[in-house]
Amino acid sequence: MKASITSNAFVKFIVGSGSLYLCLYLIYQFIVKKYTLYDQKFIGSIIEAADWLLNSFGYITFKILQDHDMQVIGIDGSNGVWVGSNCNAITLFALFSVFIITYPGHQKNKFWFIPAGIIAIHLLNIIRVVALALIANYYPKYLDFNHTYTFTFLVYAFIFYLWIIWVNTFSTKTEKKNHA
Repeated sequence: MKASITSNAFVKFIVGSGSLYLCLYLIYQFIVKKYTLYDQKFIGSIIEAADWLLNSFGYITFKILQDHDMQVIGIDGSNGVWVGSNCNAITLFALFSVFIITYPGHQKNKFWFIPAGIIAIHLLNIIRVVALALIANYYPKYLDFNHTYTFTFLVYAFIFYLWIIWVNTFSTKTEKKNHA
């Protein structure tokens, strides 16, 4: 029974990715978030980028950047949106990276695909914050719904899409070469 589990590629992927994600998540929660300012600085960079985008479209904005617990971006006249550590996408970077690391494929492709995917997820997250600031300004009663459901679905669907690109484009090429 143990031999059939260890030889099953799907089980190896699930166990490997689950274990690696759990390790990275624990490191983030109990070391990075607890003992460093990296988390808050990263949130600050998201707010700065969202602020720049909103200003580029002619909006007058406000932002509150503090070291702990409260970082806000908004359009003047609105309540704005609070950007917390759960909204910075660092755990999503880890999730995406783990899927690519643990799924078969050539290492050389993983070295460029993972950073490219993280950058794409980061840009999508900045756009998400901008969209939430716009919703808070124009349709504040829809903010919670869009934050909780719409954008959560879109971000996870995007990560799944990136993984599908990996599976169908890079992983299959490596597998075909190995069988030839």
